[in-house]
Amino acid sequence: MNNNDIMRRIRFTFDYSDSEMINMFALADYGVSRAEVSDWLKRDDDPEFMELQDIQLAVFLNGLIILNRGRKEGEQPEPEKRLNNNMIFRKLKIALNLRDEDILDILALADMNISKHELSAFFRNPKQIQYRPCNDQMLRKFLIGMQKKFKGSL
Repeated sequence: MNNNDIMRRIRFTFDYSDSEMINMFALADYGVSRAEVSDWLKRDDDPEFMELQDIQLAVFLNGLIILNRGRKEGEQPEPEKRLNNNMIFRKLKIALNLRDEDILDILALADMNISKHELSAFFRNPKQIQYRPCNDQMLRKFLIGMQKKFKGSL
């Protein structure tokens, strides 16, 4: 999955306006213009389409966490320069304050059934032997299930 698609799906799921999207970047201390947000949300074949970089998606997800959970005390986390599906999955889990059972229910809405042990492997330290990389299909199914569960509810 590409970063733009992830951001588009999150925007659609929660019906965020351009202003709300800009605000999420601002919450994470990153300024963006309405034109940038618009270009990131355009279809891939649009001539004005602009690719969303990993660091920009990390900032957006950090802003989503702050919006939903509040700003944590002390120094704010630096946005990651490189993201992988596991990191994106973790940030969404934190932003939506989801427990393992909630995630399993969301995945079931998208016809993806996994065990609690398989799920916990996605959130482990990559150096642990039980760590498992999250593939695009798993992240896509989670976003689809998220859409089915939350569309218009926040």
